[in-house]
Amino acid sequence: MADVDCDASASMVDRVCGAAVVLLSLSGAGIEAMQELQLTLGDGPCVDAWRHREPVLEADLADPAQTRWPVFAQAGVQAGVRAVFAFPLQLGAVALGVLALYRDRPAPLSDEELALGLVLAEVATQTILGLQAGAPPEQLHVLLADEPAHWAEIHQATGMVSAQLEVSLDEAFVRLRSFAFANDHPLREVAQEIVARRLRLPGAG
Repeated sequence: MADVDCDASASMVDRVCGAAVVLLSLSGAGIEAMQELQLTLGDGPCVDAWRHREPVLEADLADPAQTRWPVFAQAGVQAGVRAVFAFPLQLGAVALGVLALYRDRPAPLSDEELALGLVLAEVATQTILGLQAGAPPEQLHVLLADEPAHWAEIHQATGMVSAQLEVSLDEAFVRLRSFAFANDHPLREVAQEIVARRLRLPGAG
C-alpha cells in the first residue's frame, strides 16, 4: 500500500486524519505503510508498531532517557517533532499500515486520548480495507457516517470494559473488537449495548 498524504484532496482517509488532529490536539497525522524518515533511518515508533503489532507511544523524543531510537529521535526533534504515537492498522495477522500521530510539543496521551486513538486506528483500518476493495465512499465503514457520536460510544464502552475486566484500555479495546468480530456484530452496536448496560463481555463481574 502506498503512503497516504493527509494534505491530499479531501477523502475518507483525510477525514480520519483531520479528526485525529482536532480531537487529540495534534500537529499532524498520517496513515502510511511506512513513514519515510523511519524507513530511511531503520528505526522509530512506526517501525516498532508495524513490527510488534502494538501501539508505540513516545511523549518526548528529546528526553535523554529515551534511548530506543537515537537516530530517529534526533532527526525528529530537528524536524520539529517532539511526541509520536504510532498505532498499527491490522486485520488479524495482516498488517495494513500505521496511523502516525505527531505533536510539536512533549506531552503524553491521556487515557481518554489513548482510547480514542485506538478507535481512530480501527476506523482507519476499515477505511483502507474499503478503499482497497474499491468500495464507494458512501459504503465505507459505518463508523464514518456520524463520526463523533459513534466514536464517543466506542470510547465510553472501552472505558467500561477496562473497568469491568480490570485491564488496560488497549486490552479492553482488543476484547471489544474481538467480541464484535466473533459474534458478527458491528463494533458500534456492541458498544451501544455495553453503554446501555445490556451487555457485559465474558469475564466481567
